Amino acid sequence: MAGQVFCFVLGLVVLLITGFAVALVLQGRRDSLQEARMRTLSVAQTFAHSPGIVAALDSKDPTAILQPRAEQIRKDAHVENVVVASTQGIRYTHPDPALIGKHLVGPWKEALTGPGFTRTFKGARGPSVNSVVPVPRPGGSVAGLVSVGITDRSVNSVADRSIPFSIGAGAAALAATAAGAALVSRRLRRQTRGLGPAEMTRMYEHHDAVLHAVREGVLIIGPGQRLTLANDEARRLLGLPPDAEGRAVTDLGLDPAAAELLLTSDGVVTDEVLRSGNRLLAVNLRPTDARGGPPGTVATLRDTTELRKITGRAELVHERLLLLYEAGNRIGTTLDVTRTAQELAEVATPGFADVTTVDLADPAMPGEEPIAQSDTPLDMRRTAVATTDPDQPLYPVGRLVGFVPSRIHAMRVHSASTGLGPEVIAQLGWRYWDPERAAGILDYGFHSVLSVPLHARGVILGLANFWRAGDSEPFDDDDQSFAEELVARAAVSVDNARRYTREHEMAVTLQRSLLPSDLPEQNALDVAHRYLPARAEVGGDWFDVIPLSGARVALVVGDVVGHGLHAAATMGRLRTSIHNFSALDFAPDELLGHLDEAVSRIDQGETTNGGSAEITGATCLYAIYDAVSGNCSVARAGHPSPALVLPDGTVEFPEVPAGLPLGIGGMPFEAAEFHVPEGSRLVLYTDGLIELRDRDIDAGLELLRTTLAGRDRTPEETCDDLLDAMLSDQPSDDVVLLVARTHVLDPDQVAQWDVATDPAAVAGVRKNVAEWLADRGLDEEAFTTELILSELVTNAVRYGSGPIEVRLLYDRNLICEVSDTSNTSPHLRYATTTDEGGRGLFLVAQIAERWGTRYTETGKVIWSEQTVGEPEEEEEEKEDGGEKEEEEQEARSADGEPS
Repeated sequence: MAGQVFCFVLGLVVLLITGFAVALVLQGRRDSLQEARMRTLSVAQTFAHSPGIVAALDSKDPTAILQPRAEQIRKDAHVENVVVASTQGIRYTHPDPALIGKHLVGPWKEALTGPGFTRTFKGARGPSVNSVVPVPRPGGSVAGLVSVGITDRSVNSVADRSIPFSIGAGAAALAATAAGAALVSRRLRRQTRGLGPAEMTRMYEHHDAVLHAVREGVLIIGPGQRLTLANDEARRLLGLPPDAEGRAVTDLGLDPAAAELLLTSDGVVTDEVLRSGNRLLAVNLRPTDARGGPPGTVATLRDTTELRKITGRAELVHERLLLLYEAGNRIGTTLDVTRTAQELAEVATPGFADVTTVDLADPAMPGEEPIAQSDTPLDMRRTAVATTDPDQPLYPVGRLVGFVPSRIHAMRVHSASTGLGPEVIAQLGWRYWDPERAAGILDYGFHSVLSVPLHARGVILGLANFWRAGDSEPFDDDDQSFAEELVARAAVSVDNARRYTREHEMAVTLQRSLLPSDLPEQNALDVAHRYLPARAEVGGDWFDVIPLSGARVALVVGDVVGHGLHAAATMGRLRTSIHNFSALDFAPDELLGHLDEAVSRIDQGETTNGGSAEITGATCLYAIYDAVSGNCSVARAGHPSPALVLPDGTVEFPEVPAGLPLGIGGMPFEAAEFHVPEGSRLVLYTDGLIELRDRDIDAGLELLRTTLAGRDRTPEETCDDLLDAMLSDQPSDDVVLLVARTHVLDPDQVAQWDVATDPAAVAGVRKNVAEWLADRGLDEEAFTTELILSELVTNAVRYGSGPIEVRLLYDRNLICEVSDTSNTSPHLRYATTTDEGGRGLFLVAQIAERWGTRYTETGKVIWSEQTVGEPEEEEEEKEDGGEKEEEEQEARSADGEPS
């Protein structure tokens, strides 16, 4: 039959191909002839109406003019001839020059009276298609004729080109037909599997055995989710009706779970347990088209009711092992005590208990050491709750629960023995529980509770409580052993988190204790500051505001390399060193140079003593702002440059030479000085503010610029805005932020006089000072100030070198400054009874609040500060006025020795 079908289809295809080829050729020739008519007519009309053809026909030699043009048009238009003739039919042009001057062939006279015509006729070159049109004059008469022709050979060649395509298409169709017939024959052989009658009979016998003799249910579900085949065992196990075959699975009356399983979309299930009545069936599903069969699913059913009872215990053990494995992965992911307790509760719920609560001893919460096991009650606080029902009646997180740690083993209580009423309070040792709460627990449906203390390293950290309600099985001995193992693992994580919290709190406490608690009082700057410790481990960031002499203030920001207690301790040492160096009034670059040596000595000392020397440097920025001149001098050692916010909101980053970090050594530091308009804000910070893991320094600086720009803000508001914009959560590195708004002393608060290098000039200074103080209502300070300046000016005249300058500053205190160009400074000493001098600086030290020396680029300045308006000091001055007058007279002839 396959051969006959093949021959019939092959003959039919050959016949169709032949007819198609003939029709294609005839249609092609007809279309080509029509196209030839249109082409000749359009070329003839175009040439007849072209410019200059009438003038050429009226010329003495039309052939000389029109022959080249006609030949060019013939070639471009792909026609056989383009002939121009007179109204008498005499040719002026022709591809064959021998025919020029002879009469046209055909009915050309029709074109003289009409728009033209197209004919097919035989010419000198054989059968052709020819179009003749008149050449009109502007007046309406005819000047000549244009004839364009294409031979029949050219027309047929267009159609003949389609013949090879027709032959190729026919051959392809014939080959496709042959291949299709062969595939049909092969498919018939494959569907019969090449089996004969004997083999087909044996297959039927096997099919019958599967249907009636096999003691395992077999179902075949075909297209449309309809039951195709069901053997006797499947009918028995599922209770199928007699007419089940051919019906949809959803119409067989099966349990919804069974129907859903049989209709599994992917068609692959392995040993899925299905409950059918009082039986437990193991179901396997496999697709029937895996090896080329028809689409559908084959299901096998096996009764495993007895086997399930035996393996249930093993499955429970397997589930508990998986739960312990999950606990090892999920508990202790962070070093946070509260989070670790919550992880324990979430692991146990709902896989082990319906509700899990974790209560931790209050001392363990902030990282303190809890008490050891004893009968002393512990103040337990609920730290974590995990539940499947948010309306359960147990205490919420944060509630004080209490517990008497008289045992370290688990205790379980079941309602069958205690009722879970008020008796459970005494039995479990809970405190702060009231009878109403216990009764609410029973009314809710809780019937079993298991309490396991969290203990590690000999101390009790808290208590984990597991609750079951409703249809859940009560806790048994195996549950208690599992809970103890689970809580023991969690207790280690809680203890590690507690110890880490304790170390972190210690480091933070040390860090904060080493930072300034209150900023010193001064009028040059309005200062706000922020310090944020790192999320994981504190570092060595610090800041300082140090008042200096001459209404100047030093701003310091630094960052010690490293983290932990070592970094915090090193920071404290550096901060102390900066305070000592600033007391000597060093310039910023000089101070950083001394601080660099101090850091190097710290590292060398640690290495010598066998230390790890893990901290090998620090960064620091030291700035001095002068409230008199409004200038700021800055030097930095590997630290980011400060930001300057001008009063109009413009943000600048002053160019400050970048020195090497402290402790590296080898290169001097450079300072930069710039003017700061009054009302500007200086912003100093550490790299933790601008550099994050997902943000580089350039992006951080640009964000800093954008945040600072714009409206005017107080230093406190600036700090808050910067932290909100720059940091989204707890930083990974310490952050120090220092914002200072600048002020300038009023010119009326400053007085300055040049002093001649003559002892007699002291009297003039005293007079000027007394008048200046009187103008400002400071008459009570005149005597003391005159005495101080007398001694300081006398020293400058005797031991210094000119020019000498006196300056008074009235800020929070009254400041006296005497400057000269000498680099030597006097020092305080006790004069002997035989010395004529040496008591002047002693008097200054006794009278003034502070005094000292600072060096400048041109020399030195001796300064003193005295508090204005203290009543006790005024009374002492009045009582000792006569005595001081005598001392003054003596001091005018004596002075301290130069160093």
